[in-house]
Amino acid sequence: MQSEMAKDTVASEKSPIKLLQETKASVEGVVARMLSIKKEGNPKSENRELLTQMFLNFINLRQANRAILTEEEKVKSETELAKSPVDFTALQLHNLMYEKSHYVKANKSSREFKSRYPNIDLISEQDFLRDAPEAIKSQTLSNDSSHDLMLKRLNFELHQRKELCKIRANLEQQKKSLLETNAERNKFLSSLPLHLKSLKKASLPVQNRLSLPNPKMLKHHNLAELLPQPLYVIYSRFMAQKEAFEESIDLEVSGSLRDAQTYARQQAESDDDGKRQRKRLKKEISDDAGLYRVHPLEIVLHVYDDETQDPKSHKLVVLKFEYLLKLNVVSVGTEESHNVLCNLFSDDAGLEPPHQSAKLILGDDHAFGESRTSRPYKWAQHLAGIEILPEMSPFLTDKDTQNSETASASDQRNVQTVLQKLRSLKKAIS
Repeated sequence: MQSEMAKDTVASEKSPIKLLQETKASVEGVVARMLSIKKEGNPKSENRELLTQMFLNFINLRQANRAILTEEEKVKSETELAKSPVDFTALQLHNLMYEKSHYVKANKSSREFKSRYPNIDLISEQDFLRDAPEAIKSQTLSNDSSHDLMLKRLNFELHQRKELCKIRANLEQQKKSLLETNAERNKFLSSLPLHLKSLKKASLPVQNRLSLPNPKMLKHHNLAELLPQPLYVIYSRFMAQKEAFEESIDLEVSGSLRDAQTYARQQAESDDDGKRQRKRLKKEISDDAGLYRVHPLEIVLHVYDDETQDPKSHKLVVLKFEYLLKLNVVSVGTEESHNVLCNLFSDDAGLEPPHQSAKLILGDDHAFGESRTSRPYKWAQHLAGIEILPEMSPFLTDKDTQNSETASASDQRNVQTVLQKLRSLKKAIS
């Protein structure tokens, strides 16, 4: 018993790992001895002692296991105690590294900073000593003379900037005042056309009473000066009819004033050089694409119903007179889809060129452009003063026929007859 207690005492003094190794070796020896007894067939009485040793070894194993677990718990506790200062130190290190990276980044940004005005420097020393006020130059800001001068220059720069800010504020106030004044003037100018229109409308009775010329009519008269001769003849005849008999018509001259002036200038230059005029005329005649080139200006005739109480409240038809430069003819068209001019005079549908020169220019078929809404009626040529010689000599035709054609031509030259036929035909259609 004392020997076993001695063994336990010795076992407890050993380290758990060493005790575990010795117990393992003892168990393996007991198991080997038991197998050899069984194999050799020796008496089994020895097995009892071997079992006792085996149980003792199991007790030692549990003791060693308990000692190992106890030591493990102790090591864990010591590790947890030592881990807290390590974690705190690691956190401090992390914070220091973060601050370091922040300072390095800020330092790099400061070194790489580029001013918005990189070419603007401080005022030079000579200018500072000349322009700076004595209150700034007499200050002592540092014991270092060079640094003291730099601080004074900086103060003077700040002083100048403050003065400039005051000047800018005054200029901004002046700008605001000017903008308000301009807004009021623009408002007055935007309302001025309405006032002028009202004034113009109010002055119309006075103009009519004093027989003063209408400004719109004066504008058309000025444009009429640039009309080619045939259109000018038509304009003057209709205008004379209106003024003499108070005819219910209106005349307008529309088109591009600039192009008309350019054409008149070219014509004046060409008249000075007859040779160049003949060359250009040949070139224009051979140019089929420009056969129907018209003058930039045209005459617009508004015909009203003369039987109503207010004639201008009922417009019957609008005629447009154009002058074809190469063909030397006047063509007439309307704004309506149904052309009432085809039936104005018999045997004058406007499809045939009115005179021989136009037929020669157009060619053998003498075809005038049927797709054109404006046509060269013979009565329009008579109104324009374009004389048309008969194809046959009057001496070769019957006298009665000659007299009939002469009377018909005389009627067609009459502006009043044309207007009467227009009104009657338009009323019959409507």
